[in-house]
Amino acid sequence: MYTASSSVSAPPRPARLRPPSGGPSPDPARPVATPSPRVGGQTRLGARGTPALSGRLDLSGQQGAQLRAALVSVHRVCPEFNPVQLLRRSQRSVLLVGTTGRSTAVAKVLIDTSARSMERMQHEIAAYRAFVRHRPPVRAPRLIAADPDSGTLVVERLPGRMAAAQRHPVEAPPRADVRAVLDALYLLNRWTPPEECFGRPLDYTELMARDHERGLLTDRDLDDLQKLLHGFAQSAGRFGGFQFCHGDALLPNVLLSPGGPVLVDWERAGWYLPGYDLATLWAVLGDAPMARRRISRLAHREGPAARDAFLVNLMLVLTREIRLYEAAAQRALRESGASAGEEHRLLLRRLHEDANLARKAVRAAVGTR
Repeated sequence: MYTASSSVSAPPRPARLRPPSGGPSPDPARPVATPSPRVGGQTRLGARGTPALSGRLDLSGQQGAQLRAALVSVHRVCPEFNPVQLLRRSQRSVLLVGTTGRSTAVAKVLIDTSARSMERMQHEIAAYRAFVRHRPPVRAPRLIAADPDSGTLVVERLPGRMAAAQRHPVEAPPRADVRAVLDALYLLNRWTPPEECFGRPLDYTELMARDHERGLLTDRDLDDLQKLLHGFAQSAGRFGGFQFCHGDALLPNVLLSPGGPVLVDWERAGWYLPGYDLATLWAVLGDAPMARRRISRLAHREGPAARDAFLVNLMLVLTREIRLYEAAAQRALRESGASAGEEHRLLLRRLHEDANLARKAVRAAVGTR
């Protein structure tokens, strides 16, 4: 019987060509933003570049009315916020950079007021409020003001560059950057805040059943994952149970600065099976086999229970990515024709290959129990 660890170390793949548009792997869950001034190349909540802020907001037209409404929401909770630039506008939210006294701040205001978006925003605000009372072991933007009812959040703007610009990086990130991200996640995953401050964002049993209904998991996949989940539950007493995770440990959500990595976008933070953040990072580093091998070693070194939890997380993260990019490819095909969806299809092929690797590792783990 072969070990599960060998099955999730993918061999090197030929380098993908970078398309003229600047990257094959946009975040399918984040619609392309309206072109707007960018500061220091950063468009993340809590990020700040080194250039000084300058420019003004265009408040004309329909989009200007949207910005005016967003500013009203911001000034309701933070009257001293002085807007300077638009960082990002998507179908879901608006991101504004400005000043509060002598400090620089970022304001995030929801545009999409659907129940799901409001729930995520309220979860993120709750996380920042919890950080005020219980400081995490990693750097995170400081909360300035928030209103969960209107979906408004204002936090400090920290210096740093994104660990990668794309959800699935075109090229392997520098080893030092990956090491810094993994070190930050190691500290975070061993943090134990009061359990009542954060919930469990993922219902594993429900998600597995849903992916099975969608055809992303076979009957055997579902049976194997349920066996691993049951085995972990039996050993949770001595292993320590669930683990606190960022929940969206993508490289664009990590800012690298001289003072250490800064983690932003905490809307999915909570208690997961151990190794969820590692599984997320493994899934998006398809062109970094060395980084993947290191992540696999980290996930396995805590013993069989940690290995099983990591593999359950990995399988579900990969099915999520497949689901997101299948929808993105279909959307691109409808809107722009065949050429626009080609990069999504290439990425989907890689994700299906990764899912097969994870599937073999899951079956090996079940066989060794």
